[in-house]
Amino acid sequence: MKMTPGKMALSLVGVAIVMVGFSFAAVPFYSWFCRVTGFGGETGVATAGSDEILDRTMTIRFDASLDRDMPWTFRPAQREMEVRIGETALAFFEASNPTDRPVAGQAAYNVTPYEAGGYFDKIECFCFTEQVLQPGETVMMPVSFFVDPEITRDRDASGTTTITLGYTFYEIDLPEEYASLAPQAQPGALTAPLEGAIDTY
Repeated sequence: MKMTPGKMALSLVGVAIVMVGFSFAAVPFYSWFCRVTGFGGETGVATAGSDEILDRTMTIRFDASLDRDMPWTFRPAQREMEVRIGETALAFFEASNPTDRPVAGQAAYNVTPYEAGGYFDKIECFCFTEQVLQPGETVMMPVSFFVDPEITRDRDASGTTTITLGYTFYEIDLPEEYASLAPQAQPGALTAPLEGAIDTY
């Protein structure tokens, strides 16, 4: 059936609206997509550490990056560590807000190689919640994790010797309790974190 010019224009407008919607929802949509499909080396989440700890070790490397519009600085406190498979480990990432305004961020993350993602289990992580840094504030953000011993019984992942955990921070809208403070922020006026200003997990 031939589409009239009016219907074609309406369809194009509809496509444009959908594309704009996806652009605003890119970070949460990507995170949801990874959780459902496992794409991008999505990690596992655990409520407690492993009951089994092996003698075999795994090298864990850490990577940090920022979205083009994110004004923070962000880096891993350690470039790599060696952990026993099943052992609970703790790593830190350092984030700073050099601007004169509060900035909120949300971290997207992935693991490589992808086949190891499902065996990299986080117990606590700053990426689970949005983060808010005050002007001039620097924080150390922890991630507690272990490598599931089941990785050694997976034909595709058992040969893995090194896992890289990477985070990218994106700027997001300030929560309401911080948004009201943003217009009043002056350079250097607020250098200490407010009580409860950041949830480190």
